[in-house]
Amino acid sequence: MNLYLSVAGCRETAFIYAITSAAVTHTVARSCAEGSIESCTCDYSHQSKGQRPKATGLTNVAGVRDWEWGGCSDNIGFGFKFSREFVDTGERGRSLREKMNLHNNEAGRAHVMAEMRQECKCHGMSGSCTVKTCWMKLPNFRVIGDALKDRFDGASRVMVSNEGERLNPYNPDHKPPGTKDLVYLETSPGFCDKNPALGIQGTHGRQCNDTSIGVDGCDLMCCGRGYKTQEITVVERCACTFIWCCEVKCKTCRTKKTIHTCL
Repeated sequence: MNLYLSVAGCRETAFIYAITSAAVTHTVARSCAEGSIESCTCDYSHQSKGQRPKATGLTNVAGVRDWEWGGCSDNIGFGFKFSREFVDTGERGRSLREKMNLHNNEAGRAHVMAEMRQECKCHGMSGSCTVKTCWMKLPNFRVIGDALKDRFDGASRVMVSNEGERLNPYNPDHKPPGTKDLVYLETSPGFCDKNPALGIQGTHGRQCNDTSIGVDGCDLMCCGRGYKTQEITVVERCACTFIWCCEVKCKTCRTKKTIHTCL
């Protein structure tokens, strides 16, 4: 982690804490369902409730609309609990910075839980789908990362309340942060120029995308300093074939590539 981000309470730090907590929650919940962790399994709580959820509009052979819980749900409960015990270790909430960290950790987990979706599989003669079995599943982590990136862009600067118990908006005209909002305490430093004292490498010499309008685009990445364009020759292995047994033979290919580098 960047030296500065490990000690500062800026919005970039908020994002790091939130996405780390979310990643642990997501990975553990998914791993439980895949059988990769001995101490947990699928989440069977839906089946154990013995409830029949609201009908989906499908009609079975008896003319009754129905679907039922089954399959192997991602264990979001176990993932949530493990993330709290693992990621929140050492954060007691006594200082303003610890309150910020705990809030952002919880926000990351909340985003994972909010993205749980129902998936179903049809059963019936000749694929007629007379009954559906459904379970809860997490999406690809990219979905959660994108949601947290949106929260990063709209993160709230906060301060501690007079009672010292909760986080209030720094600007009294702003609404209090919600459970899924990211919060920070201080404005971000300039990341454009190198600052060894803060562990900031700057963006000089960084490769950028001249067609992107995102953070990887040359306009943003190079901080308005401009960039240079070069054509380089890349030498790499190509047209590889497997020869029984056991050898891989490849050709050497040379291709020209255009790169853009921040000034």
